[in-house]
Parts: sequence; structure tokens; C-alpha cells
Amino acid sequence: VVTLKAFSKFENTAEALEAATKLLESAPSKGLRKFLRAHCDGETLGVADSKLGNAIKEKLKIDCVHNNAVMELLRGVRTQLTELISGLGAQDLAPMSLGLSHSLSRYKLKFSADKVDTMIVQAIGLLDDLDKELNTYAMRVREWYGWHFPELTKIIQDNIMYAKAVKLMGDRANAAKLDFSEVLPEEVETELKEAAVISMGTEISDLDLMNIKDLCDQVLNLSEYRAQLYDYLKSRMNTVAPNLTALVGELVGARLIAHGGSLINLAKQPGSTVQILGAEKALFRALKTKHSTPKYGLIYHASLVGQAAPKHKGKISRSLAAKAALAIRCDALGDDQDNSMGLENRAKLEARLRALEGKELGRSAGSAKGKPKIEVYDKDRKKGAGLITPAKTYNPAADSVLSQITNTAALDEQDTVPKKKKKVEAELPQIEKAAEVPAIEAKKEKKKKKKKADKEAGLPTNENEPENEEPTEKEKKKHQTEDVENAEVGEKKKKK
Repeated sequence: VVTLKAFSKFENTAEALEAATKLLESAPSKGLRKFLRAHCDGETLGVADSKLGNAIKEKLKIDCVHNNAVMELLRGVRTQLTELISGLGAQDLAPMSLGLSHSLSRYKLKFSADKVDTMIVQAIGLLDDLDKELNTYAMRVREWYGWHFPELTKIIQDNIMYAKAVKLMGDRANAAKLDFSEVLPEEVETELKEAAVISMGTEISDLDLMNIKDLCDQVLNLSEYRAQLYDYLKSRMNTVAPNLTALVGELVGARLIAHGGSLINLAKQPGSTVQILGAEKALFRALKTKHSTPKYGLIYHASLVGQAAPKHKGKISRSLAAKAALAIRCDALGDDQDNSMGLENRAKLEARLRALEGKELGRSAGSAKGKPKIEVYDKDRKKGAGLITPAKTYNPAADSVLSQITNTAALDEQDTVPKKKKKVEAELPQIEKAAEVPAIEAKKEKKKKKKKADKEAGLPTNENEPENEEPTEKEKKKHQTEDVENAEVGEKKKKK
């Protein structure tokens, strides 16, 4: 079915690797283009990759076919390759393909975007270990040399300066004749020399001093290496994650990447997870005990959260985590490798921080140019001038109001009397219930008393009204119902 028309072999493994990587990217290599021009002019070419076929058609103007029949044909060619090509044994083909696959895997690992951040993870881990070791060694120097010169611990607080001073001085008796200007400030140097004269430390042998000096060398070497490692981490972070670095700084960014495992893994996390990354123990404890969950994890050490007041730290860390999540995705999956997005978001966060603290926004904080100053509106006042209307003068004619007062007093008295009458009428049923004397005669007597009171108050009364009127049927029924109600209320009160 198939016959060999032309065959071209690679000169070496490097050429084969280059051709294989080009084919993986669906692009024809230089050697393949030459070979196709020489042997496939005016022919139809069967290809296994449709994208590669499109590229060949565009560049070389050769018609390409990609279908199931072609794929089956190519499978057959691969199985019968040793028969088609003379001089190629099966024992040679297996090691060649294995070597090429190893080279290809190594090449992919070397240039994989996912694996670049492994250096950052290792560097931040080493930096934390160095800090611990450096602190332990420095404390050991202080404790060891403290037997000989205990006052020096309080005079020099910095560990590196302490190690340098001990290495230079040796025995405290040498302090008076030595110059510490390269190591210490002038006022600290004078204090040290004064303390060395009256120190109450024990004497120490030369062998002990030699060992202490060796330990000081270790501390200084470690601190120097730590500074170099920090510079390396800085450059790697600015290359791999520039936007994240602009937002939270190199150390916090590197710790977030190390905690997430890689930059790609971190890019898959939402802002809420980025916010509490590093505080998992506190989160699960809070969920278990039904307390409030933590507001921040590793992000707490970012400079923006540090600037905020304690009551605003939660809000700022939430906003920072949301922007950091966007910055991480931009770094991991975006094409642009500059930190413009990170700087823009940082400016916005700084503006938000100022707004929370109630300060006026400056020009540097994002696009906002500051809040307008709110002035109290005063209709009688012009801008930069005095009052529009003149000030009101005192009116002495308004003082003579005696006649008005007498008239109003008479009217008030007339108004108050009927109010009193209403009040008495409203209180009557309550008095009747409390006294439990629901008799018609008593009511008549009360009516007579009212009339007398009205006459004394000077209110008009109906003279035509008969004094001893017999009650009508309606009134009798009303009185009976009131009597029953009063009796029930009385019984209830007795029970109570």
C-alpha cells in the first residue's frame, strides 16, 4: 500500500530536539520546510496535526489533508517503520526515541512557566531558616561573652553590631585603646569604654576568646549571606510576580506563593482564601468553637495593613486580599510583565485607607483629588462680604401687651371650664365602679351638685329643664346593664 518516496535523518540530538519542540507548537522547523519544498511540490500532504497542516499551507502553499483515513495510514507507517526504511533496526529505534523523549521532557521542564516559582519557594524557606539560625547564634554570643562583659548587652542592642564589637575588642581591657568608629556610633563608643573600666564580669582565657571570635565570624558570615539571598529573592519576585510584589512586598508575596505551593495554585484561590492564608489553625478553631473567624493571615505583615489603625485592619486586609488575588492571576496567566496594575491598585488602596481614617485625599492617591469642603449654608451672608439684610433693631412698642393678656386670660378660663367638666364626666364611671353604688337616686344627687357647681362657675344652665324627671325606659335599661357590669367588676376585684 505504502512505498518510501524520500527520507531525511537528523544530524544530531540537538537538531532532533529542536524539530520536535517546533512540532509540539504546531510549527514546521527549518529542516522540514526544506524537505517539503524539495519533495512535495504540487502534491497533497497528509498530516496528523491540523494546526501544523494550516501552517504548512500558509507558508509553503502545499495542500494538506487531515482525516481519519490519514491517521490510520500514519499509524500503519509507524508500526512498519523498520520495514520501510532500510538499515534501521528495531533495536536502534527504541533507544533513539527514548533519548529524544528524555531530552524533550527536560526541555519542557526547563522552560515551563509553572516551575519558575520553585526558586522563590526555596529562597523564602531558606531565608526563614537563616533568620532563626542567626538569632540563635547571636543570642549564644551574647550569653557567652556576657560572662566576661555583661554591661555590653544593654549598651549595644543590635546583634550584628554586637558581634563586630566583640570580634574587634576581644578582652574588655583592650577597649580603652581601640577605635570603634567603623563599628559603633560615637556616643555608644564612649559609653562602652566607660563601662569596660568598671565592668564586674569574670576574667576569660585567650582560648575562650578565640572560640567566641569564631562564633562572631559565623554570625557575620550568615548575616552577609542573608543580605545576598534577600537581594536574589527581590529580583526573582520582581521578575515572576511584579504586580503582587508592588501590592504586598517581596517577603509577603514570596510567603504567599510558598504557602500556596506555586503561583498557578495561588491564582486559583479566591480573595477570601488569600486573606486568611496562613491562619488555617485559627480558622478551623473558630469554626469548631463557633467564634468569629480570623480577619487576616500572612497578609497581616504587608505594609498597607501595618499602616492602618487597629479598627481598620480587617477592612484594609479584605480589600488588599481582593486586589492581591487579581494581581496574582495577572502575574500567573497574563502576558504583560510590568507592575502597572499592582501600582494602580496600591494607589486605590492607599486612597481607601485615607478615606477610612477621615483624612483629606491627596493628589497621589488614585484619581481622586480630595473631598470638597462642605460649608454651612447661610442665606443672609454673601461670599467674602457682610450680611445681605441689616440686623433687626429692638421694637419697644411690642412691650405694651397688658390688654392683650387680659383678653386671652378670660378666653382661657372659658376654655378650661368645659375641659374640667369633660374630665369629671370621664372619671364618673370609674368612681361608680370603685364605690359600687349604682343607684339612680345617687346619680340625680350628683346631677344637682353639678348644676350648682356650674352656677357658681358662671356657666349658663337650662332653666327649663325639670329637676325631678323620672327616667325613661331606655335610661332604665342602660342603668340595669351598668349595674350588672359594676357588680361583675366588684366580684373580680374581691377575687383579686
